[in-house]
Amino acid sequence: MAALKADLLITGARLATMAGAADLGVVEDGVLAVSGGRIAWAGSRTGAPAIDAADRLDCAGRWVTPGLVDCHTHLVFAGNRADEFARRLAGESYADIARSGGGIAATVRATREADDAALASASLGRLDALLAEGVTTIEIKSGYGLDEETELRQLRVARHLATQRRVSVAATYLGAHAVPPGGDRASYLDLVCDRMIPRIAIEGLADAVDVFQEGIAFNGDECARVFNAAHAAGLRVKSHADQLSDGQGAALAAKHGALSADHLEYTNANGAAAMAQAGTVAVLLPGAFLMLNETRKPPIAAFRAAGTRMAVATDLNPGSSPIASPRVCGTLACVLFGMTVDEVLRGFTIEAAHALGRANRIGSLEAGKDADLAVWSVETLSELVAQIGLSPLFARFHQGVRA
Repeated sequence: MAALKADLLITGARLATMAGAADLGVVEDGVLAVSGGRIAWAGSRTGAPAIDAADRLDCAGRWVTPGLVDCHTHLVFAGNRADEFARRLAGESYADIARSGGGIAATVRATREADDAALASASLGRLDALLAEGVTTIEIKSGYGLDEETELRQLRVARHLATQRRVSVAATYLGAHAVPPGGDRASYLDLVCDRMIPRIAIEGLADAVDVFQEGIAFNGDECARVFNAAHAAGLRVKSHADQLSDGQGAALAAKHGALSADHLEYTNANGAAAMAQAGTVAVLLPGAFLMLNETRKPPIAAFRAAGTRMAVATDLNPGSSPIASPRVCGTLACVLFGMTVDEVLRGFTIEAAHALGRANRIGSLEAGKDADLAVWSVETLSELVAQIGLSPLFARFHQGVRA
């Protein structure tokens, strides 16, 4: 039998394939072959075929995981809201700050004033911090323009970032993030549903449409209208749901076949079951939970009981989660939410891939998938979430290219 031709052969690796139904899919003394930017073979050395590779990497016992997937960020924005941290420490709530002109509205003002070059420059710095922690795919939401021009610019900058770094970008239109300052609610929803979503779909600027269903944002009927407009335009949907109150947001997202519902601190057991049945991923965002000093935890036990997929993400944004570290957020998910190490590692790989509708291409080490890899200088995978401040990433590969 002829040898398998490969561009790269990785040997001496301990693989966490994430290919199993619920575990890490560990393969000791693993081998992984890359050809044409995709995984050609992954498994134990003893079962490997003959492989003829142009390049080789001996991992010397290091761990190899899929490249991390950060499936919920607001990376493209201008300005900062560090002052709000002090205001929250003094007793103001997130909702109080938003109602006084802070929060999302403050970032909208700064983002509208920034030109494309300034937006891209600021965003690249944040992106680089994520890449340094092994991220190979990132979702980037708009939602800090709340007008036609700035929302389109945010999405174009998000697409542009994928040309500046070795990373895959999933862009999401979050026009239904808030009512524009001084804007008319009904007219703005008309703009989002009747003009923006069709235009974004035609121009290929977004892969999905998101909403913020909450008392300070949009109600269920309004979100359902956005979902219907997205489906009519051929776009998948996502939802910020049940973050500050139980608005039945998880159940509504599931009803509309959402890829994910995110935050979910107030989701009830019925919502968890609806998500499991619909295949809607629960994206947990412990950074926002920490920074907002919340006390109501997402219903992890209900998600487990229902069989709801659970992903974890940074929610990187200027106000409620200014955290550019998946590993820190993984630590927080374990300590604050009671997730296991395995749940967090799957949550930043295969489950996050499901949350983006990309699990057929990324998130696990399986033949045919993109060769997005993270190589770690750790003895055990628990170190990735048990230690803070260290930099254990040895190498990062995006579609087979070391980056």
